[in-house]
Formats: sequence, C-alpha cells, structure tokens
Amino acid sequence: MALIKKEVVDQIILQADIVEVVGDFVSLKKKGQNMWACCPFHHEKSPSFSVAPNKGIYKCFGCGKAGNSVQFIMDIEGTSYVEALKYLAKKYSIDIEEDQSPAAVQAQNERDSLYILSDFAKKYYVNALHKHDEGQSIGAPYFKQRGLSAATIQKFELGYSLDSWDDFTKAALEKGYQLKYLEETGLTIVKQEEGKQYDRFRGRVMFPIHNVSGRTIGFGARTLKTNDKKSPKYVNSPESPIYHKSDVLYGMYQAKQAIRQEDNCYLVEGYLDVLSLHQGGIENVVASSGTSLTENQIKLIGRYTKNITVLYDGDPAGIKASLRGIDLILEGGLNVNVVLFPDGDDPDSYIRKVGDTAFKEHLTKHSQDFISFKSELYAQEAKDNPVKKADAIREMVVSIAKIPDAIKRSVFLKQCSILFGIDEQVLISEYNKIALTEQKNSRTQQSQSSSYSSAPASYAPGSFEEMAAEAEAAAAAEAAMYEEEDQQETGQNDLLRTREREVIRFILNYADKEVEEGLTASQFMLGELEDIEFKTPIYKKLFDLCRLKLEQGFLPTASEFMQHEEKEIRTEVVDLLSEKYELSKGWAVHEIIVPHESDLVSYGSEREVLRLKWRNVQLMIKEQMDSLPRLTDAQELDKTLRTIKALKEFEKQIADLLGIVVSR
Repeated sequence: MALIKKEVVDQIILQADIVEVVGDFVSLKKKGQNMWACCPFHHEKSPSFSVAPNKGIYKCFGCGKAGNSVQFIMDIEGTSYVEALKYLAKKYSIDIEEDQSPAAVQAQNERDSLYILSDFAKKYYVNALHKHDEGQSIGAPYFKQRGLSAATIQKFELGYSLDSWDDFTKAALEKGYQLKYLEETGLTIVKQEEGKQYDRFRGRVMFPIHNVSGRTIGFGARTLKTNDKKSPKYVNSPESPIYHKSDVLYGMYQAKQAIRQEDNCYLVEGYLDVLSLHQGGIENVVASSGTSLTENQIKLIGRYTKNITVLYDGDPAGIKASLRGIDLILEGGLNVNVVLFPDGDDPDSYIRKVGDTAFKEHLTKHSQDFISFKSELYAQEAKDNPVKKADAIREMVVSIAKIPDAIKRSVFLKQCSILFGIDEQVLISEYNKIALTEQKNSRTQQSQSSSYSSAPASYAPGSFEEMAAEAEAAAAAEAAMYEEEDQQETGQNDLLRTREREVIRFILNYADKEVEEGLTASQFMLGELEDIEFKTPIYKKLFDLCRLKLEQGFLPTASEFMQHEEKEIRTEVVDLLSEKYELSKGWAVHEIIVPHESDLVSYGSEREVLRLKWRNVQLMIKEQMDSLPRLTDAQELDKTLRTIKALKEFEKQIADLLGIVVSR
C-alpha cells in the first residue's frame, strides 16, 4: 500500500490554508476573529459553521462536523485520508513522493491506467456526439427529444458511440493505450480464439458513470435502434478494478452537495430520471441504474444524509419487486419515504409532462413514510380477506424489525397498529418472535445446547421464547428498581465527564503556556493528575496520548492529534479547540477590561486540576457509602467508615481551595 511520507504530510497540512480550502466550497464571511457560513453538511438558515484561521480548523455548532483542512476535504468530497491529502497537494502544487513496495507501485499504475483510459473513452464519446455527423444526426436528436438542454448534456458529459465494429478500439490503440486495459475496462471485447476485437458500445448514446471524486469509472449505454430485437436496450460496463456497480450510484458526484444541503436523497431507477430531475432544479437525486439496491449503495448515501425518498414508477408489479430495497434501507439505519407516480409514468416522463413546479408540488404532497406506503399497498390486496390481511401485517412487522433504532421501531409499531386496527401488543409479540428467531438462527448448535443445559430445572424443555421472555421481564424489573439510582449516577458521570473534558481542553489549548518559570500548563496538569484514572473513554485516550508525548520529551500539541488515525480523536480535538462565542469589541470601546482565559493560564490550570480531583473524591465517597449496606463484617465496616471520613476531609480541603462550601 502506498504511503505518503510524513514530512510531505506535514508540509501539506502546514501549507493548506483552512480559509482557502473551505472557501472553494462555501461562501465565508468574517465575524470577529473567525469566518462564518451556513453549513455545507446540513440544511440551515442561520450560519453556525465556523472557520478559525488562527487554529486551522472548522466546526459546525449545528451538526457537529469538525476538523482541519484534510478532514474537510474528506467530509465534503467523501474521500479517504490519502485521497484528501492528494487533493490538497495538487491544489498547493506539492509533489508527493510515496513510499511503496514494487507490487504496490505496479497495482497503482494499473489502476491509474484504467482511469486514464476511461477518461479518454469519455472524451471520445463526447467528441463523437458533438463533432461527428453520425452523433449530430442520431445521438443529439435523441437527447433533444428527451428534453435535455445543452448545459445538462455538458454537465453529465453525455456522448455517443459510433455504429462501427471497432472505431473506438482503433482510436485507442493508435493513441498508445494497451489492449489489455481496453479489455479489462470492458470497452473492448476480445475474442482470443477468433483473433478478433471489437467495441462493446456501438450505435448508442453514452452515460458516463463517475465515482464520488468525479473520475470516470464506467459507462451506461442505450441503443437507439428500434428494429433490433436481439440487442438489449441498455448495456453497462462490466465489473473492473475501478468499477464495482454495487458500490456506485449514477449521479452521486453531481448530487452530493445538494444531498447534504437538502438533507435528503431522491432515489430513482434510470439515468434519464436523474438527468430530467436535475435539469428541473431537483439536484439531490441519484439512480441505482436499473440494478437492485445494495448495502454499499445505501452506505454511500448515508455518508451525505440519513433520509432517502424513493421515487417509484406507477407500475404495481415493479413496486412489489422493489420493496426489498426499502427493507435494506431500514436495516442500514436510514429513514425512508416513498413517492408514487400515476400508472404509466416514471419521474422522467412525469416531470416532462407536468413541468418543474407541479412536479415539486407532487413530491411534497404525495411523500409518505414507508409504513403508510406499505400499508396502503397491502390493504389494496387484502381488502376483505382476513388471511391476506394477516400476511400483510406480518410483512409490515418484518420490515419494522429491520430498524436498528429501538425508539423508531416502537413508533412504527404504534403507527402500524393504528393503520390496521390491531392491538399494539400483538404486533410487539410478533416482533419479539421475529427477533428471537433471528437470534436463534445466528447461534450455533453448540451454543444452543449450552443455553438449554444451563437453564434452571423448573423450565419446560425447548421453550427458548419463554426463557427469553422471562429474562426480559427480570431485566425490566431490575431496571425499574434501580432507575432512580441510575439517573443520579448518570448525573454524576456527566459532571465527571465535563471536568475531564475541561482538563483535556486546557492541556491542548495551552500546552506550551508557562504557569511558572520553566513549567508549562501541560507539564503541570499532567504531573498533578498522574494518579487520576480518567473514566470517559475518549478523554482517557487523549490524556494517555498527552502523557506519552510528554514522556517522549515533546509537548502534546493539538495540531499533531488532528492528524491522528482515529476519526473520533481528530473530531474531539477540533471540538476542544473550537470557540462558539467571541468577546464583543464593545467592551474595549467602553474601557471595560475583560481578561481572556489565555491571560489566566496559571490560575485556570490549577483550578481545573482541583475541580477534577474534587469530582473524583465525591464519586469515591459515593462508592464507599453505597457499599455500607452490603457489609456484614464489623472490621470491614469500621475500615470503610474510616475511609469515608478521610475522603470527606480531603473533599473539604479541595473545596476550601476552590472557595466552595461543602454541605454536611
């Protein structure tokens, strides 16, 4: 695998100006020290997206997206870390020398060759459409007939393949492209036994397929011959090292920004559906290109939004066949709405028939959640047939069971009970059966035997559902018993989390600030807290990383942690560096001096250490107090009481230093 040298990565990050990088995608306005804009990752009316030039970070206080220049490119373009670095390197004209094995170099060269060839093919087909007589007389009229404008044709780089056996293959070979790459991309079909080679795409209008970065990876092609019954209407590129149809959605490259902004993705079936809707001002639309929806395609949409609206043709048979896609979307944790069109219409034909405005009104008026949609669909079939109605209800529950979020499941079960007029508890019981069956099927025969053999003697054999139900009931009773205590404990843990967060925030923001001569804030705080065990996982990780850096003789700077391999750490560090509010300049105008935290680092670092210690002592006292009712040995009881007394004395000492009155 190729690795970009660390010194080159450091150079890229140092040179990448966060304002310039973000400014390529978002219109920023200066307010105070920072730049602000409406967030490009979610729909909002008031700007909550902040860019801090002095810290080299961005942070949205609405959706929580945060990071440095590299993370921004990863988020906005949906690329990997290495691809984002390459993007920035290209922007700032930085040469990337990659450390890689000969095998990795060969593999990368192979992939690059396929990308370059695919790009050549796209340009060839575009040129054939616009500059060849056949393209102008056959291809161009087809696009015009479908109502596509020149701007749309250009934006999606549509083209035409000449009705010739090997015109493209000859052109590619003459340009020096190797036959093995032509075959590997599927652009050329090679018949070794016959010694022949010919173009896969002939006499068709061409729809280039792009990855999320905009590189051409494959093609869809539609025949324009109406008299050739043997030739399929659509032909697509075969699978290749750069094109995996189950991972790609047509139009995602052109739609991703709009999907983020609208926080919704319209999912259609065909290329022309995407093109017509995009031209009509609905840009947050992608197509599965006539194939069944896959998990990877759903994950791809999930990178940009959690909301999908499926636009179905008005064909009942086609709708029933597509229902599996809804279940997959639900299983992927995304929200699904459905819009139906009149029978005989698809999104492309309907928007051309009624116009852009009426089409958008139809989307708004006829959008249904999947429960309402499926219930109406099955209700039409079931009518007065109780058996079919029962089957329909069971199908609904099967879909609801796919939803990973328990609260959403509960809401949809309630809605389903209302729509079908059936007791909600019956649906819950049916759901439990489905869930338990799935659990049971996932177990091996050995684990099943182990579960049964360890069951209490009072159980009737073979009652897996009863065992699970009783276990659930016992867990619910125990949860109710300790609910109040859990709430109190949650409150205590939140307070501790806040204190741990503030310590890490202080260390990262003022790592090199001196609290006294020769002693920095990070050295002081890490030294004072060396015996403290952080409870919050993310802050424990960061505290341990800071301590490790100090042990290695370096100050724990935030900029280094912003390049950490774990996204959770990168995001948290940016969050700790971000300031939502700034002090108004009006205070200075009125000669009112308000010191900033950075002016009081010595005072602040000492108090943050004391606050964390105070909170830890309080939790230790609670743990000791909670253990008292369980103690039966007199010596253990005496020892615990002495420990509590000592801890309370320590608590008072810290409270006195903080100026806090401890209640007795």
